Amino acid sequence: MTEHAIINFKNEYSKLFYDLNIEWLNEFFLVEDYDKKILSNPHKYIINKGGSIFFAKTGVKIIGVVALMPTHKPGVYELTKMGVKKSSRNKGVGKLLIKKCIEQATENKLKKIIIYSNRKLENAIYLYKSFGFIEVELEKKSNYQRADIKLELLLQ
Repeated sequence: MTEHAIINFKNEYSKLFYDLNIEWLNEFFLVEDYDKKILSNPHKYIINKGGSIFFAKTGVKIIGVVALMPTHKPGVYELTKMGVKKSSRNKGVGKLLIKKCIEQATENKLKKIIIYSNRKLENAIYLYKSFGFIEVELEKKSNYQRADIKLELLLQ
């Protein structure tokens, strides 16, 4: 069995953050302007606002990524920008990335993690629900045109 490590964001991984997400988005959806904005400047929208970006690594190869991004509501962060290389899917990488985000959110005493997704991503939604995320009402106007489902995990 291959050993996967979850590591924190480093500046030299900025391009990988962008590339892994663009690759995933192009496979399943269209890349939206909001995606480009966040992915092009992870420091401005995630890191400098107290968020986190984690990478899944096998040996020296980065195979997955996820972000825990602050929202405009105090104590509420969005689990977002998660992508795993096609060759590494269905091997527990997504599970490790989500687990790391929940651990980080718990350590930071956050109230809630939210996820915007799309119902066609059945495996992802199943995975989120296995961690205790529940479906909640989706705002009429979310940041993502592709979003047709919103999930949340209450931490307090």
